[in-house]
Amino acid sequence: MTPDERAVLRDAAAHLVVDDLDLVGLDRDSEHHLFRVLRVRDGEIVTVTDGAGGWRTCRVVDGTVRPDGEVRREPAPVRPVQVAFAIPKRDRPEWIVQKLTELGVARIVLLHAERSVVRWDAERAAKHRRKLEKVIVEALQQSRGVWLPTLDGPVDAADVMADFVAAEPGGRPLTDGDGSIAIGPEGGWTADELELAAGRVDLGSTVLRVETAALAAAAHLRLR
Repeated sequence: MTPDERAVLRDAAAHLVVDDLDLVGLDRDSEHHLFRVLRVRDGEIVTVTDGAGGWRTCRVVDGTVRPDGEVRREPAPVRPVQVAFAIPKRDRPEWIVQKLTELGVARIVLLHAERSVVRWDAERAAKHRRKLEKVIVEALQQSRGVWLPTLDGPVDAADVMADFVAAEPGGRPLTDGDGSIAIGPEGGWTADELELAAGRVDLGSTVLRVETAALAAAAHLRLR
């Protein structure tokens, strides 16, 4: 994305995720956020994205959002970053997903590790996923991004560890060549899980919480 395009996104009165860039329609939550919370007025420019790299400028006219510029396409990242993490307690998964979205992570995977304290059954998983998907949309809008990350899981860590390097004290340093990293539970990975991983990387000399480790790793890989 060019600096001028980034400036357009940054300077718009709002940035919204929509289903169709040609027929821009807002759901009730988006309308409330745009007109009641942000108090956007007629004549102001907003940007909209389909979350798949497409975006365009629109103008607010008579309380509606109308296309006002051509559709632009931002290519997918050449080196997409994937972060998997063992689900922590309380509302910490929402915070992690929010920040990973802001950083531009391409894929987020929720894990049930062998030593996980938090495990969601099917009903709870569906409920939490709906909440997390909403968090992702809101975070993309706030950060003016145009690519929604994929949210997968919860899955058993053993089933996906081969696709990720595991964050583990004593491992090698994290490098620019690492694109997928898994963060374990506070009790740590088991020997069997580490054996399945694509490698082991050390995130530093201090003991990090799940959310700190996920954010530190994602920031390193995205800002390289």
